[in-house]
Order: sequence, then structure tokens, then C-alpha cells
Amino acid sequence: MSAFAQATAVEHMSGQTWRGEIIPGWRIGAVPNGGYVLAIAGRALSQALTHPDPLSVHILYTAPTQLGPVDCEVQPLREGGSTSYAALSMRQDGELKAYVTACYSDLDRLSGESWSSVERPEIPPPEAVPPLGVHGIELRESLNQHYLNGEKVFLKREPDGSGVFEGWVSFADGEDGGLLSLLLFADAMAPPVFTVYGPLQWVPTLELSVQLRTRPAPGPVQVRFQSRYLSDGVVEEDGELWDSKGRLVALSRQTSKVRVRPHPRR
Repeated sequence: MSAFAQATAVEHMSGQTWRGEIIPGWRIGAVPNGGYVLAIAGRALSQALTHPDPLSVHILYTAPTQLGPVDCEVQPLREGGSTSYAALSMRQDGELKAYVTACYSDLDRLSGESWSSVERPEIPPPEAVPPLGVHGIELRESLNQHYLNGEKVFLKREPDGSGVFEGWVSFADGEDGGLLSLLLFADAMAPPVFTVYGPLQWVPTLELSVQLRTRPAPGPVQVRFQSRYLSDGVVEEDGELWDSKGRLVALSRQTSKVRVRPHPRR
């Protein structure tokens, strides 16, 4: 079993409750990564619902999670012929930590037309992009993260003003996490606002939505995350994820707060 599968494993307790365990290795500072938390919820829903594959998942982070057991209470909302709808409450010590709404399907049975107005960006392969160093952050020990502009932004502290992070992400143990890994990867890179103001102390996510389109092929996932508007300390982030075959596998959007007062740009 891969490290990701172990870290997101859940056990059926009773009724509609599944229990997971938030473990070290997936935190940024003292707080578990939001995509990791969503992946635990996603696995519980996969086991609870008739249809196994997340199609669209939205999470509200109502309070920071911490290491230890986490209970996922699933509320089925409706089950159709091809789609299941549900809500999930994630609690620790009785406190609501996150609230999830989702629709699940069977991606192997989806069929229909495909179209896109956007071409996948052509970027250098992962081996040609310097990996981001660990620097004491747990999540970076569990993942390989390759940023095209990472050296300038993180090492030289020279923001490029683009509002964009592009690159590659994969698991450090070389395993493929499958469909649920996309819930993690959608929140695995640093906030793109770092490219405007430099690395900030903390940019907490308030809510995150992930749309999944197909199962990713084995190998690193190409990502592009962009922020266009920072308004009174609130920023959005749009994500696009492609697998190693160049197929769009997921889209994401999240809302975050920028808590640290930025330094004036030079």
C-alpha cells in the first residue's frame, strides 16, 4: 500500500460513519494540508456511495484539523442511475472541521463529446525543472514538486508578478495515487499569490472545489494554478491538472485569505 493510500485510509464504524486518521507527513507547519483532508473525505464517500468515483467535490474548512482520528459522517442525498449525491461532515472531538458536498459517478461508464477552447501548456518535462527543496515542510517530503519559476520565487525571493505557478507534482515514493490523488494535488502547490508578494507566512483556504474528468495515467501530473484578483485580503485560485498523457484530468477553484501584510513591491 502506498503512503498516500495509508494516509487516507478509512474504516467503517457504524451506520454512515467512517473513521480516518490524520497522520504526520502531510502538514504545512502544524496544519494538515487541505487537499489531504479532502482526500480522506473523498475516500470515505467512495466507500459509502453506490457510485465510486468523485465527479465534483466541494469542501468548506470550518476549523483547522489536527493529527489524530477523524470521523466522517456521510449523508446520502439522492441516488440516480449514474450519479450519487451526498454530504459529509468531518469531525474531531465532536467539533465540525469540514463540510463536504459531492456528486459521485462511475468514470469508466462516462461517454460523450469532448471539446476544449484551451490548449495544454507545453512546459519542460519534470526532469528538466529543478525540484523544490524540502526546507522542513512535511508536505514537500511526501511530494515531488517542480515549479517553473520556483527558484526565482522561493530561493532568490524575487517574485515575477505573474500570479501563476506551473510545473509538476507526484508522490515522493514513486507510487501512483489514482483518482483520489487529484483531490490532494489540487491543493498541493504553494499559493500563486506568492509570485506577486513573495512567500507569505500563511494563506489559509476557506473553501475548495475540484471537478474530476478522468482517471490519471501513471506518472507526474502537470499543473497550472493562477490567481488574478486579490481583494481586501481575499484571493481566488484556479487550477488545471493534466496527466502524463496530456489529458485534462481535473479542474479546481478555491478561496483563501492572505493574512500577512505584504511587503511593498519594488
